[in-house]
Amino acid sequence: MNPSPDRPVRLRPAWQKALALAVMVLAFTLLTGTIDGGVGVVPRRLLDQPFYVFANALPGLLLAFTLLALTRRALLSFGLALAAEGLVYAVNGLKVDNLGTPLIPADFHMLGQLDKGGMHVLGAYLPHSPWPYLAIVAAIALVVALWRLEPALLARRPRSPRMAAGAVSFVLLATLLAGTPAWAKLYNGRTLWLEPWSASSTATHSGLVSSLMIYHLQYGKHDRKPDPSAARELIGRNDDALRQELQTPAADGAQPDIVVVQSESFFDPRILKGYQHADLTPNLDRLARHGISGALHVPTFGGGTIRTEFEVLTGLSLRYFRNLQFPYLQLNAKVVPSLVRTLRAHGYETVAIHGNDPSFWNRTSAFKAIGFDRFVSQSSFPASATNDGQYMADRGMTDEILTQLKDSGPPQFLFAISIEAHGPYDTVPADPAARDAIPVPAGITGKDKLELQNYLYHIGHADQELGRLAAALARRDRPTLLMFYGDHLPALSGVFQTDGFVDGGDMLGEPGTWLLVDPRKAMTPQHVDTASWMLPGRLLQAAGIHDAYFALTQVVGPDLAALTRAPDAPPPPEDAQERQTDHEMSDVALLRLDGKLEALLPQQQLATSPATNAPPPHGPSDGSVGATQ
Repeated sequence: MNPSPDRPVRLRPAWQKALALAVMVLAFTLLTGTIDGGVGVVPRRLLDQPFYVFANALPGLLLAFTLLALTRRALLSFGLALAAEGLVYAVNGLKVDNLGTPLIPADFHMLGQLDKGGMHVLGAYLPHSPWPYLAIVAAIALVVALWRLEPALLARRPRSPRMAAGAVSFVLLATLLAGTPAWAKLYNGRTLWLEPWSASSTATHSGLVSSLMIYHLQYGKHDRKPDPSAARELIGRNDDALRQELQTPAADGAQPDIVVVQSESFFDPRILKGYQHADLTPNLDRLARHGISGALHVPTFGGGTIRTEFEVLTGLSLRYFRNLQFPYLQLNAKVVPSLVRTLRAHGYETVAIHGNDPSFWNRTSAFKAIGFDRFVSQSSFPASATNDGQYMADRGMTDEILTQLKDSGPPQFLFAISIEAHGPYDTVPADPAARDAIPVPAGITGKDKLELQNYLYHIGHADQELGRLAAALARRDRPTLLMFYGDHLPALSGVFQTDGFVDGGDMLGEPGTWLLVDPRKAMTPQHVDTASWMLPGRLLQAAGIHDAYFALTQVVGPDLAALTRAPDAPPPPEDAQERQTDHEMSDVALLRLDGKLEALLPQQQLATSPATNAPPPHGPSDGSVGATQ
């Protein structure tokens, strides 16, 4: 009788099987280190720190042994496990190329966003060359060939020992991925290299896979419990200043409408070398001469818009919520304390506007929890709201803002999120000639030059629309406050590394831009550097609306503003007093999100002095600053 095609004609002795598996394990471990390329796990480190090298390969080895129990084929099983690793490393390479930071566990939440508009956004970053896709096809063909042609290493029977070994491997892998605490004895900062503030350094020294496991096991569960006594100490120490802030006069006359524009990837190009004297944002400059503006420290770089967005809408610094990398995807609370809810309590109608899929980043659910009355998304925009490049032009967003603003009824809060200047920056814009005419510093060439020109082309439109919006608001009979800010710097890592910043700063810690202006009248110009989580307090202050928590952010926040940075940015220096205040403010923030802070704050009757909703009897004052350029 002929042997089955998947069974060897003559079974190998046990020692040969063990030797074959040992060779496969060693080869897999060395290949993992080679693909990784981190200085702590490359193959030559097997001699002086073998634990680092094997720990980085261990999850893949567990997957390989699980597959071996099922297929009985060694090359096929280890090849599939290596392919799975290769996919992770390929995605990591895309993130590093565009954002300058490696994968972290929270990035895997994006898998649930692929069918909610995420594929449209993330797919734009995939390679344009056919070679990676041909390699995938070749890998699939190899897998099929191994399945059909490779002789089985393990006998079909007896089945029980093989399946038992496979079950052990599967359980070990499942508990590791689930974050079972026992694995933290293996993946931690004592046995491996860990810099909690730097995923890049951790991945370089411990390996990407190990860094994912470390962050997952060490920081993937719950934030620390807040200490009410520390929060009480901070509030008590600042009680006089806080009460004075709450007792400042409320707004005279009607409560103003409030328009906030979160401008995609916007920053002032003059912080870049070669653009110090450029005139690329004339409307921002003109409005800044009549309002409050300055540098804005944000908690992300190149992407992760919702991190900045969350801070602006809630007044909570994500520095104090280490586990909330992508808050809209991770928060399960049905009610989130926010600027939006404070404004609603003062009679405002609250509307969010965004020309993209509303389910991307889980905004539909998140905005309900934050308190918006309505969310106007892409499907509600008119057909005239066309794209410029890959995304909806900022002109369409401005048109929708002006459509939503009413001339009667309750005061309105409009929060608009632009998308035109979203990367990647290799898409052909509507006017390539205008793009090509934009000057670029001499040292920036090739792909970096094209991407920089595309980016500057789009933020030129953002600046034009800022001017157009301010001019339209200046003509309204109702008073309006206009806040404008960039959510993060663009993913132009090559440009930033080649050209550099005027202040010599790191791109992950370099601040962006913000502006607050009353388009109907000139304000005394002020330059104020701040952080995104302090913007709502500043906005309420300008609107004459008092709230104890947001007032506290204005009293305590200025000393902490520069601490807000992208997760992998080098930490700024702190003195002892700043560290104490920072730690106490983290307790305040944790209590705030849990809904347990109000009892510790000054009595809210100090903070309730809503102004009348009647429209003003006059039009724009002679000091109008809204005229566009």
